[in-house]
Amino acid sequence: MASEKKQRIRDNVRLITGWIFLAAGIFLLIAFVSYLFTWTVDQSLLSREELFASEAEAANSGGILGTVWADLFIGRLFGISAFIIPFFLVALSVFLLRIKRIRIIPLFFTTAFACIILSIALGYIFSFTSLRYVFGSGVGGTYGYRVNQWLVSMLGTVGTGAVLFFVLTAFPLPFVYRWIRKRRERKIYLQETAGENGSAGSSVDVKEHGPEPEPVSEVTRTPVAVKEAMPEKSPDNTKQAPVFEVEIKEEESTSGEMLFYDPKQDLSRYKKPVLDLLEDYRNRITEVSQDELERNNQKIVECLRTFDIQIEKIVATPGPTVTLYKIVLSPGIRISQFTRLEDDIMLSLAARGMRVIAPIPGTNMVGIEVANDKPSLVPMKSVLDSTKFKESKDDLPIVLGKSISNEIVMLDLARLPHLLVAGATGQGKSVALNAILASLLYKMHPAYLKLVLVDPKRVELNLYSKLENHFLAQLPDAESPIIIDTKKVVYTLNSLCIEMDNRLELYNRAGVRNIKEYNKKFQERVLNPLKGHRFMPFIVVIIDEFADLIMTAGRDVEGPLTRLAQMGRASGIHLVIATQRPTTNIITGTIKANFPARIAFRVASKIDSRTIIDVSEANQLVGRGDMLISTGSDLLRVQCAFIDTPEVERMVEYIGDQQGYPGPFELPEYSESERQEVISGSSGQRDDLFEEAARLLIQNGEGSTSLLQRRFHLGYNRAGRIMDQLEEAGIVGPPKGSSPRELLVSSQEMLDDFLRK
Repeated sequence: MASEKKQRIRDNVRLITGWIFLAAGIFLLIAFVSYLFTWTVDQSLLSREELFASEAEAANSGGILGTVWADLFIGRLFGISAFIIPFFLVALSVFLLRIKRIRIIPLFFTTAFACIILSIALGYIFSFTSLRYVFGSGVGGTYGYRVNQWLVSMLGTVGTGAVLFFVLTAFPLPFVYRWIRKRRERKIYLQETAGENGSAGSSVDVKEHGPEPEPVSEVTRTPVAVKEAMPEKSPDNTKQAPVFEVEIKEEESTSGEMLFYDPKQDLSRYKKPVLDLLEDYRNRITEVSQDELERNNQKIVECLRTFDIQIEKIVATPGPTVTLYKIVLSPGIRISQFTRLEDDIMLSLAARGMRVIAPIPGTNMVGIEVANDKPSLVPMKSVLDSTKFKESKDDLPIVLGKSISNEIVMLDLARLPHLLVAGATGQGKSVALNAILASLLYKMHPAYLKLVLVDPKRVELNLYSKLENHFLAQLPDAESPIIIDTKKVVYTLNSLCIEMDNRLELYNRAGVRNIKEYNKKFQERVLNPLKGHRFMPFIVVIIDEFADLIMTAGRDVEGPLTRLAQMGRASGIHLVIATQRPTTNIITGTIKANFPARIAFRVASKIDSRTIIDVSEANQLVGRGDMLISTGSDLLRVQCAFIDTPEVERMVEYIGDQQGYPGPFELPEYSESERQEVISGSSGQRDDLFEEAARLLIQNGEGSTSLLQRRFHLGYNRAGRIMDQLEEAGIVGPPKGSSPRELLVSSQEMLDDFLRK
């Protein structure tokens, strides 16, 4: 709502400003025309000290103010070339009032140059005539007269004339050249056409004029055989041979600018954010000292020597937060001997964030990561300014930070295809989400990317609401561009499932497999928009606190989210979910199976670490942006790029102030009635034990799946399915992790009434 109000204010200011410039242009034009006839009369008025006295009267139709401005621009500056100025003001008003699209900046520079060069040229031309004293300093004005005098003193009269001639003729030269070339081409075409018609129809006597030449095709210029027999000639019958013409229509070209659909044409003037909006944080960038490296090296050597572990070599690789000490073990030393000493090495180094890597993938070394005494910040500006990011050809590039070896770490969200971000409170998840969003906003055009932002906490993603008319997607009746209500989240996720199904149906009809192939065909105009085809932007769904949604909505959220995770990649829909509660009831096996790319920030326990990345190492991280990235079998330690709230505000403001679409990208409609149809449809296929299970739960006062398993001797899958049906029917509430579900029907009498209805 706030962005709409801002847009209305900007439109009103633009309208008023355009109207003022139109009035100023017309007023100056009237004053300039009147000045040509009244300048001698008003000279005495201009010489008065109290020019704006009430008794002063000007002959100029623009009054005293018109006299002053006309004398300034015509008499003292540019002469009659100043007439260009009011026409520029009128053009500026046309631009502001959006009557016609005008490239106003090139027009401004063209106007300024024309005023200057014409003033000088007129001053030179009329310096040889009696008009040199018109308007005081000639037709070219005082400016043209002074510059002309200087040029004559430097180049002479002939040299000045030659320079002005070539400057004045340089600009219309390309237009004249194109006009002459078109005239020549048309003349040649008409001559060839006339020659073809004459040769085809002027053959009266074959003996006198020789055989008739073969007609020539207009398009290919190759002879066309004419097999029609010529009629015999006689004195009484001098009929001419019938004229034979071949009409060949040119095929429509499949190449060219007009045939290629440009998704950016609606926002052709959109400019991506500039790096100057971000901070460089030079005072917070530090390097690891040589003393610190040597001290840790000595401690590692002494610790290993104490336990009879011989080493051949240590190589230190300093990073922004931690330093990796790569160790080559002596022959005969087993890795298990080294890994058992992890706690002893940590005690020896007194390190607050140490991790052992044994072995380092792709090498014959083991590694010890030790936190630096003074961690260094990785500014978002530095990673966005890197060549790796600028020259990236990825579909959805996200730059996350720097590795231990100070290399830029960048991923393609379109290939991941989804990302899970988890960690304890205050360890850097929100900064990571801002880094992901900043990467996409700095790289993508609004035509190619739409964002669905879900923020149950209502504080983290609200900054991006100003992007409503550029990058955001939402339901048609959404009240806020950022989704904060759990019910709206459920509707939005189901709406995205409808969008996904619609896209997959269009892919099937187009004979393609993914969004890139489909958009390529659409841009080449192979697909017909009249048959429902459209250009499809990528859709990135970012959920800031996934745990809140699971605890409040349960399967209503997990169901459509799982569908999107399983099938969204081909349709161009990608998910990024973050949570500060990395427990098994939040990050379930289904979620982990469909989110192969995961980021783990520091957590409190080894169990939480295993829940996120399947290994117990995230509890040893330093914190404050220190993270482990898992995109497969290997783990990569990265210091997350830092972007602060004021930087995000400037970036969003820069984009929001530009012209946007009339509204946000609208997702398909999804209503409560559709959800009830799904529930009622599934309720028609209830399990045979549905009623007995409901009575058992009410009798025992708790909604427990394990209770159904024990009493009815069921497997987990069937018991879970019955519990889901009870939830859909409104008998039990959503799951609460390991705790029993809440009973929404509290007595057998209420259950009987419910079942009768």
